[in-house]
Amino acid sequence: MSIIEKAAGKLSVPPAPAPRTDAESPPRESVIEGAVRRSREAPAAAPMDDPATIWGSAGDDEGRARSQVQPVNMARLAHMGFITQDSEKSQAAEEFRIIKRPLIANAFGLGTARVKNGNLIMVTSALPGEGKTYCAINLAISMAMEMERTVLLVDADVARPRVPEYLGLQADRGLLDVLREKDLKLSDLLIRTDIAKLTVLPAGRTYKRATELLASSAMTQLVEDIGNRYPDRIIVFDSPPLLATSEAGVLASHMGQIVLVVEAERTPQEAVREALNHVQSCEVVNLLLNKATPTPGSDYYYGYYGSYGSYGK
Repeated sequence: MSIIEKAAGKLSVPPAPAPRTDAESPPRESVIEGAVRRSREAPAAAPMDDPATIWGSAGDDEGRARSQVQPVNMARLAHMGFITQDSEKSQAAEEFRIIKRPLIANAFGLGTARVKNGNLIMVTSALPGEGKTYCAINLAISMAMEMERTVLLVDADVARPRVPEYLGLQADRGLLDVLREKDLKLSDLLIRTDIAKLTVLPAGRTYKRATELLASSAMTQLVEDIGNRYPDRIIVFDSPPLLATSEAGVLASHMGQIVLVVEAERTPQEAVREALNHVQSCEVVNLLLNKATPTPGSDYYYGYYGSYGSYGK
């Protein structure tokens, strides 16, 4: 039996009843980890400008971003169910502490072998509406609370960007713009938030050849630059759903770790298997069971986390 079959088979254990919410509205979350596989397609890159011309000098991005500080709407985040710096003892905050711990260990070799490009973490799902943006934002905020880490949250869901909307940030240009325009510097587009150690790169203006941009040498250069420039930095990518667009499969080829969000009692096992086939190039892929409600008085969440663990090559 293959790793995918084992991982997908574990999802057949009936989870507790899950509330129904609209596409990306944040419910109470719960979690599993586990599985691995590779990106199925990588379309040929369109002719691009020399990627070396679009960056500023090393180290200038955070400095310039200080002039673009924007406050996060904490009250709105809390109302929508996101974790905030004032909700450190909530159930969601505790769950994301547990989710982030093995990801950080893999990224920096803390008690385990260091994963290549492990600080590049993509959060995605098989289908739209499973809560992957909610999980990406919460994961980024939780990681930014670490004493020794800084976090860059990249809105890479270029077809349906939601990160600035949820955080209450104003943004018009971003990732796609810096890949297209040779005179535009990454440092000009970063938004430094008032959450300590959290910076955001918006998706930017829509572009019909977004897949080619994400598969281009400019994207490779960008990922290498932001991944290697600061040794303590974690980059969290909010990706499109794997089965809804081709951009996610291309983006996965750059990642060291992937978190695949699976909605409890909704996502078909076949969709999970197919999604895993799109991310075979990544060394570590983790499944995160979302929208599952613990039975009152039970230790449901911790049981699922401990039982399923993590799968990797």
